[in-house]
Amino acid sequence: MANLKTIAQNKKAHHDYFIEESYEAGIELCGTEVKSIRNGRVNLKDSWCSIIDGEMFVNGMHISPYEHGNIFNRDPMRVRRLLMHKKEIEKLYGTVKQTGYSLIPISLYFKDSKVKIQVGLCKGKKLYDKREDMAKRSAKRDMERAIKEHNRG
Repeated sequence: MANLKTIAQNKKAHHDYFIEESYEAGIELCGTEVKSIRNGRVNLKDSWCSIIDGEMFVNGMHISPYEHGNIFNRDPMRVRRLLMHKKEIEKLYGTVKQTGYSLIPISLYFKDSKVKIQVGLCKGKKLYDKREDMAKRSAKRDMERAIKEHNRG
């Protein structure tokens, strides 16, 4: 069993998209970026993935510069290559081109000592879908509160 330690979650992805499938990918990083990630200084909020010439990249992922780094620090917003099997990338490329899906990073985590990224094949939510989700969450919270009050009295 692999040792998993979540570093960052993209909560906005769950709010803005229906996540149909998720895939695990490696990510190409330099040394100071890994040290910064270990300190939890990463933000996936407005990131997305693109496929160019059969290679997959993550755009808009912010990794803060490492405090103790020097000239080796890279641009925090640089485009980073994702490592996946060629067949998986080609399958995703076909799906994204045909049906209007998006590739969105969902979470970043350590699997043993390697940094991995979970990429979701997502379809955008409409405003009424978001309202429906918020209403369900609110109703669930109210039910749990009522049950707690009932059990207490």
